Amino acid sequence: MKLNKDVVALDLPIPEYSDLPEDTRKYFDICQEKLGMIPNVLTAYSQNLGQLDGFSRLYNELMLGESELSKLEREMIAVVVSSENKCFYCLVAHGAAVRVLSGDPALGEHLVMNYRSAKLNDRQRAMLDFASELTRAPAGVSEEHVQALRDAGLSDRAIWDLSNLIGFYNMSNRVAIASDMQPNPEYHSQSR
Repeated sequence: MKLNKDVVALDLPIPEYSDLPEDTRKYFDICQEKLGMIPNVLTAYSQNLGQLDGFSRLYNELMLGESELSKLEREMIAVVVSSENKCFYCLVAHGAAVRVLSGDPALGEHLVMNYRSAKLNDRQRAMLDFASELTRAPAGVSEEHVQALRDAGLSDRAIWDLSNLIGFYNMSNRVAIASDMQPNPEYHSQSR
């Protein structure tokens, strides 16, 4: 297997697949098997194994761990945060995931362009409104915003998970934007 070394505009020492530790190769093999690719974000992080481990562990816990938030809701949150930040990498990757998980080929694009006009249930709308507000104007988030989430049926634990997701995608958006990270071409055609 060969890693694409042109995933970011920065001159990073992306290792050869064969030079990666066995546990990292196994993780990349799982990605290849399940996704049909190694996401470029992981390839970019492979040049710093400590950061790759931290990023992957947090991503996997937030996106795949136990939560009241569904996998689709988590991906929708990623798209709305990334839309506010104009992060091309995450919009393409998570927009594709929204299409796959929802079975709706238009929903991912709708969320990218303007989630406010999408047909969403009250819970989804409240979560995405909160994601937008916490991304655009975090200092203005108040108890009223949190209460709106409770009123939409989210528990305080779900609000914690939601807030962590929003924070994670704000961080990863900034890294992807600053490094001009490019999405894997495979994402563009998924569920179309």
